[in-house]
Amino acid sequence: MLMKSRKRNYSRRASVVICAFAYIVAFGVAVAVVGLMDGAHPVLAAFAADCAATAAIFVYSLLFDNSSMYDPYWSVAPPVIALYFASESLAEGAISPLQWAAIACVFIWGGRLTWNWLRNWKGLGHEDWRYVDISRKTGRLKWPVSFLGIHLFPTVQVFLGCLSLYPALSAPGAVSVFPGILACAVTLTAIWIEARADRQLLDFTRSNPPSGSIMDRGLWKWSRHPNYFGEVSFWWGLFLFGLSSGKFYWWTLAGPVFITVMFAFVSIPMMDRRMIARRPGYAAHMKKTSALVPLPPKKGA
Repeated sequence: MLMKSRKRNYSRRASVVICAFAYIVAFGVAVAVVGLMDGAHPVLAAFAADCAATAAIFVYSLLFDNSSMYDPYWSVAPPVIALYFASESLAEGAISPLQWAAIACVFIWGGRLTWNWLRNWKGLGHEDWRYVDISRKTGRLKWPVSFLGIHLFPTVQVFLGCLSLYPALSAPGAVSVFPGILACAVTLTAIWIEARADRQLLDFTRSNPPSGSIMDRGLWKWSRHPNYFGEVSFWWGLFLFGLSSGKFYWWTLAGPVFITVMFAFVSIPMMDRRMIARRPGYAAHMKKTSALVPLPPKKGA
C-alpha cells in the first residue's frame, strides 16, 4: 500500500501548515519540470509544470483523505504562471507599465481570493460539500474521479484562462495602450465586484440570519451569484490584456469562454439546486433575480 489515509480533525493551525507545505512541494515539482523542459515552448513547459504541481497536490489530498486540499490552487497558480511568462521580459528589464499592471492585477486577484478561502476554511477536518457528494456517488471510483474532475479539470480551466497572459507578458514592452487601459479597468472592477460580494456574504452569514434566510442584499439583490460574475469578468479582463499585445491570438479565447460556460451551466445550476433544497423561498427568489449578470430585480415576480 502506497500510503495510509489520515482523515482526522486537525487543528486549523496544523491544517494551514500542512497545506502550505503541500504547496511548497508542488511549487518545487513545477520548477523541476520547467528545468527538465528547457528549450520547450514556454506554454508547453508551463502546462506540464502546472499538471505536475496538480498531481503533487493530489497526493496530499489522497494522503489526508480530503480533496479540499486543492481548493486554493485556483488562485495560487495564476500569479506563478504570470511571472513565468514574463520572466524573459523581466530579465531584460523591458516590462512596460501596463504589463506591470497585468501582473499586479493577477497578484491582487490571487492574493485576495486566497485570503478569502483561508478566512473561511475550517481546516482538514472539513471537506467541500460538492466533493462529499461526488464521493458518495462514485464509491470506489472516488479518487480517480477526484483527480480528473476536482483536481485536473479546474487546473486545465485555469491554465486556459492564463493563456491570455502569454501574449500580454512575453513580448518585451509590446503593449497597445487602449486595450491595456480597458483591460485594467475591467479586471480591477471584476476584482472589486468579487471582493464586495464575498464580503457582503460573509457579513450576512456572521449575522446569524434565521434558518432558511436568503441573501438578497447589496450586489446579491441584483444577481444570485455576483461573486461568480466578478470571477468570470476577471478572466475576460485577462483576455483584454492579451489583446493589448497588438495581435489577436484566437486560442486565448478558450479560457474565458470555457470558464464562463462552466459557471453558467455547471456551478450556478448546482448551487441553485442546493439552495432550493435548503431554503423554501429560493425558487421564488430565482424568478426575480438574475442568475449571473447583475440586473434590476424583476417586478411582480
